[in-house]
Amino acid sequence: MKTTRTRTLAALYALVAAAFLFTAGCKSTSSKPSAAAPAGAAGAQARATIEPRSGSNVSGWATFTERSRGGVRIEVHIENATPGTHGIHLHEKGDCSAPDASSAGGHFNPGGMQHAGPMDAMRHAGDFGNITIEANGTGHLDLVSDVLTVRPGPNSVVGKAIVFHEKVDDLKTQPSGNAGGRLGCGVVQ
Repeated sequence: MKTTRTRTLAALYALVAAAFLFTAGCKSTSSKPSAAAPAGAAGAQARATIEPRSGSNVSGWATFTERSRGGVRIEVHIENATPGTHGIHLHEKGDCSAPDASSAGGHFNPGGMQHAGPMDAMRHAGDFGNITIEANGTGHLDLVSDVLTVRPGPNSVVGKAIVFHEKVDDLKTQPSGNAGGRLGCGVVQ
């Protein structure tokens, strides 16, 4: 009886190990962002789901990933938008409840800087510049910020809102680049 039980347990362990190896080899093909890594570590991630505002049909997602070399990689994907160039920013409040997303407040600006482009040394931490929307209504932005973090602290993206704007950000008009209405908004978590 003991030998039968041992064989049964060995077979069960082999089956579990095979199932684990099979699922470990599977790869996701989703265009959605992956699950978050632990906060405070390189690779820590926060994300937002962008929903329509101001009567638009805009949708999408954003991920913020802490890099081992410092800084945060920002990836934004937009769908159902009007083709052209549109401003995109991180706003100070993680509140997208207003129909026009005004509840998200102004640009995230913990350093008290002037509005500028994402490559300018003196800028709002939330100045991401512009995203180009193709003829099919989709756009993708990929950039790195040296002034943001995912981990807790004064420059953390968590609890802020990503906002997709109606018009191009001119990268100079104060305080928001004259980017117009807020067509999409998502809270970063």
